[in-house]
Amino acid sequence: MDRYVTGAVIRRLREKKRMTQEELAEKLYVSGKAVSKWETGQGFPDISLLEPLAGALDISVIELLSGEDVRNRNRASDMRRGRFYVCPVCGNVIRTVGEALVSCCGITLPPLEPEDADKEHEIHVQIVEDEYFVTVEHPMEREHYLSFLAAVSDRRVQFVKLYPEEAAEARFRIDCVKAFYACCNRHGLFMLKNM
Repeated sequence: MDRYVTGAVIRRLREKKRMTQEELAEKLYVSGKAVSKWETGQGFPDISLLEPLAGALDISVIELLSGEDVRNRNRASDMRRGRFYVCPVCGNVIRTVGEALVSCCGITLPPLEPEDADKEHEIHVQIVEDEYFVTVEHPMEREHYLSFLAAVSDRRVQFVKLYPEEAAEARFRIDCVKAFYACCNRHGLFMLKNM
C-alpha cells in the first residue's frame, strides 16, 4: 500500500461533520489524545480502525485512504457522462454512471479518457436489419487486441466484451445511440460520435 490515511484528511472530514476530536474518539473507543496524534501526523490509526473511522466520517474506506470525498455530480444519470475503467491486471471492465473511485486487483484505476478514433482504431458502423453492426479492423492477438466495444445513449450502455483471436465486431440495438467506443489494450479508449 503506497498511500495511507493522513492526519489532514481525518481533520478535514471530522470538521466537515462538525465533530470534536473527543466526539470522534468516543465513536472509535480511543482517546482524544490518539485522534489528536493522528491529525498532527505524530501517529496513525491502527489498520483495524480504518473501517470504523470511515463509518464515523461517513465515507468509504477507499475514499478515506485516497483522501478524496467522491460525490456523484451526474444527478440526471445521463449515461453519456459515465466513465469506463479497465484493470490492467485481470482485464475487468467497470462502467460508472458518474464520478467514482474504482479499484481492482489492489490498484486504483483511472478513468479512460476517450479520444477520437484514428486510422488504426477506426470504428465502422453499418445498419443491418434493425441493429447497428460495428466493426474495427484491428489486430486481435494475445498481446494486442480490442477488449470491448460499446454503444452509449442517454439512458443505456450496450457492451460487448471481446477476447483475443475473435473478430472485433458487435451488434447493438438501435436506441438513440450517441457514441460508439472501442478499447484497445495498448492504446486506450477510442470514440466515434453517432450523427
